[in-house]
Amino acid sequence: MSNEYMKNYMPSFITESKIFGNIYDAEVREFDTLEKKIEDLNNQLSIDTATWALSIYENEMSIKTDLTKSLDERRAVIKSKWRGTGKIDGKLIKMVADAYTNGEVDVAFDGKINIKFNSIIGIPSNLNDLKKALEDIKPVNLRLEYIFSYLLIKDIDGVKTLRQLEAIPLNKFAGGEING
Repeated sequence: MSNEYMKNYMPSFITESKIFGNIYDAEVREFDTLEKKIEDLNNQLSIDTATWALSIYENEMSIKTDLTKSLDERRAVIKSKWRGTGKIDGKLIKMVADAYTNGEVDVAFDGKINIKFNSIIGIPSNLNDLKKALEDIKPVNLRLEYIFSYLLIKDIDGVKTLRQLEAIPLNKFAGGEING
């Protein structure tokens, strides 16, 4: 909102006054502050854009708040828990796993639950959160198995320079560090 916008609604003898000009300037600043607060509050109503309200979501869903995790990791835990209610089946497990990986997870049953990460190379950074969420919803008698995709020699030989290879974290290669 601008000072000029507000002045358009007042008679000219008021708009020409320095006193009222100062009052308008103060009101414009207050309206701008109020608009920013309203926008921030609206952002908190969605898990995807929430920041300070994530702790409220976590509390409501009995999730321990961990401020050492990134906002995206905390959002993934909340979404997963939110989706992870109801009858357990492959579709539900996929929805929960997808919340942690932004999709591209295949789920199969063969006496155990196999979760294959298709869109992530290496081990997802929030794997422990995913494991906990799935343990909370899966039947006790079924074991979970995680299948990861790694870079292969054919993916890098003649394709990447040494400098590019040095920039790739070890957990993207089979046998590399596990950060989850």
